[in-house]
Amino acid sequence: MLTGVLLATAAPARAQDYPARQVTFVLPFAAGGAIDLAARLLAQKLTDRLGKTFIENRPGAGTVLAANSVAKAAPDGYTILVAPSPLAINATLYKRLPYDPAKDFASVARVADIPLVLAVNPRCRCAPCRN
Repeated sequence: MLTGVLLATAAPARAQDYPARQVTFVLPFAAGGAIDLAARLLAQKLTDRLGKTFIENRPGAGTVLAANSVAKAAPDGYTILVAPSPLAINATLYKRLPYDPAKDFASVARVADIPLVLAVNPRCRCAPCRN
């Protein structure tokens, strides 16, 4: 199974001499995971090319904290969410979110496909494992 990671911004940004200042990539997970690594590699390439990039890890609440901070940021393209699949899934898991995943974000680019593996104890006898 692959999970996609995209970049999303709070609203359509207008390009002039972009970036004129520091760009913040907000990651909804703690440092050290696959999404963090993919975002840091991208950020390094952008820093090398454009000279202005920064990563901010904002873990918690199943990605809701990071997504909400980007949804409430100025819609100028300088605060970008590195959005894994929970951005879309959370709308089905929570009765109320402090943001609307369909209206409060504009997709910018697909960045990576990160494989996920499910693993259990080989002696597991639960219903899914018996099939």
